[in-house]
Amino acid sequence: MQMLLAFTTLALLATVTCHHHLRCLQGKYHKPSASAEPDMKECRLYSAASCCYANFTEKLTPSPMVKIDNYYWNKCGNLSARCESYLKQLECFYQCSPHAAHWMHPNSSESMQDVPLCQSFCDSWLEACSNDLTCVYKWLTDWTIDEDGNHCRNACIPFKEMYKNGTDLCQNAWEDSFKVSNTTGRCLMLTEKDEVVVNTMTDEEEPSSQGEKPMPAETGKEEDS
Repeated sequence: MQMLLAFTTLALLATVTCHHHLRCLQGKYHKPSASAEPDMKECRLYSAASCCYANFTEKLTPSPMVKIDNYYWNKCGNLSARCESYLKQLECFYQCSPHAAHWMHPNSSESMQDVPLCQSFCDSWLEACSNDLTCVYKWLTDWTIDEDGNHCRNACIPFKEMYKNGTDLCQNAWEDSFKVSNTTGRCLMLTEKDEVVVNTMTDEEEPSSQGEKPMPAETGKEEDS
């Protein structure tokens, strides 16, 4: 069993390396480039090529989650276990995935933009958090922030009242970090299957050296000497 796990890890790392996904976002906890982190406490999906250090994942081990640094998750009470698991998946992807930088925000190297999440993931996320409470629509900007952390400006209401549907949740909670996609094989579920999806998308975006056409010759007149 241990040999099988080791082989799987090496195979994943080789695939990631082959497709040049080792670049990381440039946030507070991001590494310069992805590398193996075998001692991760959470986010183990990315242990073969992680953009976060193993000690960061210790911040995600408590349940119920209270806070990461000075950012509180429980301003409207503790989240249910199902809801919390989705938030941890998203946090793990942002902090640790070697693929997140594929969607680096053009105006902020520590942020993502338009990561394509599958519609089914977004719908399941809202279902899991349906009866949990939140006081913000946009989780990055709608808080009052001071030296004591983030504070609600408005009353706490259920997720199902804050967001119309899964699309609304995915495309607004993290600002423009995520977008919803209905295209099979072109969206992420934040599981091990994402590796194949990202590899396919990257291959399609890279120009083929064999299929490149020669540059057209210049047709202008030469200047007189």
